[in-house]
Amino acid sequence: MTYGLATVSVNGAPQAVLVRQDRFVPLRRWGEDRDIPALLADWERIAANLARWAADEIAFASAADFASADVRAPYRPGQVFCTGANYKKHVVGLIMGDPSMRTAEHENLSPEERRRQVEAMMDKRAKALPFVFLKLPSCVIGPLDEVILPRNVEKPDWELELGVVIGKRAHHVSAAEAMDHVAGFAVVNDVTAREHIFRRDGSAIGADWLSGKCFPTFLPFGPMVVPRDEVADPYDLTITLKVNGKTYQDESTSDMMASIERQIEYLSDRVVLEPGDLICTGSPYGNGSAFGVFLKAGDVMEGSISGLGTQRNRCVAEA
Repeated sequence: MTYGLATVSVNGAPQAVLVRQDRFVPLRRWGEDRDIPALLADWERIAANLARWAADEIAFASAADFASADVRAPYRPGQVFCTGANYKKHVVGLIMGDPSMRTAEHENLSPEERRRQVEAMMDKRAKALPFVFLKLPSCVIGPLDEVILPRNVEKPDWELELGVVIGKRAHHVSAAEAMDHVAGFAVVNDVTAREHIFRRDGSAIGADWLSGKCFPTFLPFGPMVVPRDEVADPYDLTITLKVNGKTYQDESTSDMMASIERQIEYLSDRVVLEPGDLICTGSPYGNGSAFGVFLKAGDVMEGSISGLGTQRNRCVAEA
């Protein structure tokens, strides 16, 4: 009986709701009027209540249909962290498929040599510290909202990922303790302006994550946050993304190199993680760059992760 927390607009007002088997019940039925950020700040106490409310058969017998609801982003995180290059097959696919992702050294190699070099690089990286960049909370939109394709972006790309929601303050937390600080999991799509990440204008001193990742609407989030205990194994989830009905991403979280525990250990050794902070754990293979296909106005992305729900975002050109 998997259940999750979501935010639904009811008569124009956002409400925190409990979702179970495609039905939802506002939390106020059980006397809880707080929004999801407030619930996450009180997660250790509220988690037990959610499990009890999810078992309320009378409440869910007459519950409304979640599929037809006005579903919003669960909330806006205070901090968003993204772990880059965390799936071996993903990085190999990017460099093999998109010339703009290659260095001069890559260009001088045959395809076979290039693949061997990139795979060796990823094998080495798997043993190193995670690589994390920041994404602005202002990028967040809901699971049904439109993604605006900026006029100054030529290669907008998708990256469906497993999101981790923090439920307990974490600072200098070990990998062994990390999951105790996780409230739950969600679907996130780290939309990327692919050609802006590695600048070619001679002024770059590294990857330009602001230009590559932080345009408005570039982080569809939701439809819900599924509590940690409701996900049996976060490394056995299927990530699927379709564009206009064609499947591009269809991979398992088992290919993740730096585990969630290692990511939290790394981050909490450098910053303070607070309840509600969001970690995007990396994208598996199947981005548009791997196929030379990029988003255009009118495209519809449909992304899902097993047990965590589905996003459906239409792309529109910037006005």
